[in-house]
Amino acid sequence: MFRRNFIQQITLAGTGVGIAAARTGDSKTIRYHVKGFSCPTCAVGLDTMLRRQTGVIRSESSYPDAITLIEFNPHLVSEKSLKALISELGFTAEEEHKHE
Repeated sequence: MFRRNFIQQITLAGTGVGIAAARTGDSKTIRYHVKGFSCPTCAVGLDTMLRRQTGVIRSESSYPDAITLIEFNPHLVSEKSLKALISELGFTAEEEHKHE
């Protein structure tokens, strides 16, 4: 059931990229270990949903490694809201380390 709901959400989101923050030098990168990936589609779907968030510059997830790397503009989106979105989508994100 969860998988069907997740697939519906990423399908409704479409494949287009949302509004992304311009690279201003003020970007931050955070890396999460993600629990809940059951297939490559989970990683692709998570990236799709993250990239649609205002302030997200890029998102790269790896299913086999269970890792998500997110570059974002902290003036437009917070780490807390990114982690909340990941949770809303049914995954658990644990911060690995930050890069400024």
